[in-house]
Amino acid sequence: MRIYSAKDVDQKALRGATIAIVGYGSQGRAHALNLKDSGYNVVVGVRRSGPSWKKAQKDGLKVAEPAKAVIGAKLVALLTPDLTQAAVYKEIEKTLEQGAALLFAHGFNIHFNQIKPRKDLDVVLIAPKGPGDLVRRQYQQGRGVPCLIAVAQNATRRAKQVALAYAHGIGGTRGGVLETTFEEETVTDLFGEQVVLCGGTTELVLRAYETLVEAGYKPEAAYYECLHELKLIVDLLHEGGITKMHQFISETAKYGDLTRGPRIVTKATKAEMKKILTEIQSGKFARQWIKETKTGKKQYNKLMAKDLKHPIEKVGRQLRDRMPWLEQGVK
Repeated sequence: MRIYSAKDVDQKALRGATIAIVGYGSQGRAHALNLKDSGYNVVVGVRRSGPSWKKAQKDGLKVAEPAKAVIGAKLVALLTPDLTQAAVYKEIEKTLEQGAALLFAHGFNIHFNQIKPRKDLDVVLIAPKGPGDLVRRQYQQGRGVPCLIAVAQNATRRAKQVALAYAHGIGGTRGGVLETTFEEETVTDLFGEQVVLCGGTTELVLRAYETLVEAGYKPEAAYYECLHELKLIVDLLHEGGITKMHQFISETAKYGDLTRGPRIVTKATKAEMKKILTEIQSGKFARQWIKETKTGKKQYNKLMAKDLKHPIEKVGRQLRDRMPWLEQGVK
């Protein structure tokens, strides 16, 4: 396993170069501001008609329409939402400099062949393992969110050095930059989101909440036990793994963990995880999501509306209103 740090960075790789950040969402804003603060010449590529244009200007960044923003850029980071990237790439392809590096923060479009870059371009991945707001805050605090690095095309024979310099510029080398592939990053990222981080966690919280409320317990008590306190456990896991969690929970909690946990996440659960992994690996999930987007996101919107109307959301808002400090640091 190779993990890169600041000492591995070729400081000349992007010295004096222009970096174009196409997209100014969560990751785009964080990358652009971090790179600017690291001394790089940054230009943001967004629509003049959109809200991001004024936001980027207010942040003190140079702004241009995407096709113009990439002119003269040695590195172009394509950081718009996944299913808009193919169309944006077609728009900027003709104005990309010969031998420029095209950078992604997620491998979806390259791995699933939604974008087929010009052969003269370096195609690289720098994927921070955290949301954009965290990437920005950690940088400002002198820290860094770990990143993954991969190379899909190495036209100039300098692709990795350029990508590593970019990772350094956004603070990634402070946390460590792990070498991977586009395939590995894409599959593991989608799997983690679906099975644990988003899908698995929220379903577990909702079903546990429903179980307590249906048994006659107060919704507020159920919210605290099944959602609010989750952060306390996740923080322990994040800081020191399962070992630290066991150090800071009660003996009763440990016994319940060890004897009841396997009854919730069973062999059947793991079998379903393997099915989901196979769907990701085969491209079935990607094809389904692309089709859903192209046909108006009807099922997606229906499922989202149902999720956000769950009673736990009403209870949660009422309780969180009494804890305004929870919003600190959220932009």
